[in-house]
Amino acid sequence: MARVRYGARTEAEIAAARTASSKLPDIWSTGVVAVWESDPDAVAAVLPPPLKPAERPLVRANISKVDLPGYPLGAGSVAVAAVHDGQEGWYPLVMPMTHERALIGGREVFGEPKKLGEVTVDRDGLVVRAALARHGIAFVEVRGAVEGPLPLPEPKEKVDFYFKFLPAVDGSGFDADPVLVHCTRNEKVRKLEKITGDVVLRESMYDPIADLPVRKVVEITIGEKTTDQKGKVVERVSAQALLPYIHQRYDDPQQILDGPPEGSV
Repeated sequence: MARVRYGARTEAEIAAARTASSKLPDIWSTGVVAVWESDPDAVAAVLPPPLKPAERPLVRANISKVDLPGYPLGAGSVAVAAVHDGQEGWYPLVMPMTHERALIGGREVFGEPKKLGEVTVDRDGLVVRAALARHGIAFVEVRGAVEGPLPLPEPKEKVDFYFKFLPAVDGSGFDADPVLVHCTRNEKVRKLEKITGDVVLRESMYDPIADLPVRKVVEITIGEKTTDQKGKVVERVSAQALLPYIHQRYDDPQQILDGPPEGSV
């Protein structure tokens, strides 16, 4: 009988897959990073407990293209500065990805708020335009001109905060108490340039980043970098406290409260 592909994988196949994933080479991306100072009340309003606002109400948009062989990827995020138990980091609100493969692992393993979307990074000489778009709306756009090279930073560690959870089968909340994840990234940069420009936020009912207005542009850069990442569950959090923020993860939060229509499966 021919192999049934939905059947169980052998231990050797599982081990080989783990070995291959642990030996990935450095993957370099070209991306635009814009950081701006926003309204402190707005930044505080999007942070689920136990996260707290950082000292400065900063928002960061990261818009990148990754030239994977045969699999070019667009990846982005919009995050706000936050603190948990003395650890400074970033809390991403939305992470558009252009391919399902990049979306699934991040959402299911780390709890990242990834969604399928469009990611644009265009450079024509010194002119740069980068954007994140979903449902036909470029809800974040960064525009400007390259001013010149910047000193390369030393390799550094960055932390993102994620909430990992599963909506309850009966629509009553969660199947179990959610967990708070610290995702640590080690970042290396091989090229970095300063951009003089601006950040444009457009109204979107699906991705309301426009609620975090640009009060002051702190910096805009374009560069080439590579990162790795490791996640760690640091604590279980109150389901009741997180539930009011669950809409951040879904275009239509009502869908997780409804069972499938009869006859749909």
